[in-house]
Amino acid sequence: MKKFARALALTMTCALALPVFAQDKPVAGEVKEGSLKGKTLTFVSYGGIYQDGQVAALKEFVDKSGVTLLNDGPTEIAKLKAQVDAGNVTWDVVDTADLPPYVHCGTLFQKLDLSKLDVSKIPPGQVGECSVPAMNYGVVLMYKNETYKDNPPKNWVDFFDTEKFPGSRAIDGSGDPTGGLIEQAFKATGGDPKAMTPDDIEKGIQKLRDLGPDTIYWKTGAESQQLAESGEADMIMMWTGRAMTAVKNGAAYTPVWQDWLVVMDQMTIPVGVKDTDAAYALLNAYLGANAQAVLTEKTSYTPINTDAKPKVDDATAAFLTSTPERNAQGYQQNIPFWVKNFDLAAEKWNALLSGN
Repeated sequence: MKKFARALALTMTCALALPVFAQDKPVAGEVKEGSLKGKTLTFVSYGGIYQDGQVAALKEFVDKSGVTLLNDGPTEIAKLKAQVDAGNVTWDVVDTADLPPYVHCGTLFQKLDLSKLDVSKIPPGQVGECSVPAMNYGVVLMYKNETYKDNPPKNWVDFFDTEKFPGSRAIDGSGDPTGGLIEQAFKATGGDPKAMTPDDIEKGIQKLRDLGPDTIYWKTGAESQQLAESGEADMIMMWTGRAMTAVKNGAAYTPVWQDWLVVMDQMTIPVGVKDTDAAYALLNAYLGANAQAVLTEKTSYTPINTDAKPKVDDATAAFLTSTPERNAQGYQQNIPFWVKNFDLAAEKWNALLSGN
């Protein structure tokens, strides 16, 4: 009888404890009132309308938690490495390009403890060991209507064909190499991107060199947008958010959606942050449906929470990448290949940008 009583008491204790554990399990978008009062976090991203949208998406988190949120940027891996090496990490949550969290997982970026995050609403296959997606978007080819009129380019191979489609090009030179672009350049040489070898990286880079000396390598998203709005380049490689804003502002350019490059920025927590739990709280809040809806409404980037229901106009909806049609037209770079060959690609990419 005593054994039964002890067992019953243990069962009741466990039953009473279950709601507590359930409450402690994180829910994307939620944060306890005043839980971070007196604390400061620094969020790092790429500036412009994108970072403005991210800050707007985090406003509810800031107001409810009581945290002081500072912003810095643009994201530079060299700066982060210097902080980690010096043991003085001042960046708490960092938005990066798609490859760095895979390349530097466990050295510059923490391996994520998924018990502190609710990733249940993120599309399958998008959660990495050291990152969650910041949003989904595309890199799209924009062409100038006046230049090409009734004979516009139809894909990236046309982008590299300066005989059939003469004119100046503008390319993303803001940071690390874009693997998908190099794959498309290699494809334009007659190669098969699925069968690329390290030696083929140079062939793709050379195809970029062959575009000619009037090629513009823009350094910021704002610069790419300005190029479109001023009509300075005939074809421009652009992030969809910047492309959408440029068109809204009157840029007479049209997107080519065939083989648009599928990209997702990554949200990470650096190794050595001073308050890891606070960084996780920000990250989990960012993943919420409401936060993601705000992000989309402010930037046109596609939300990564499947429950998000952004209210956008037709012009913005035209640049979202989550429709079945867009999914069918998208081109996904070979991430394992570029992670394995990242150093080689970066070396050749930097040589291209420096004119060598």
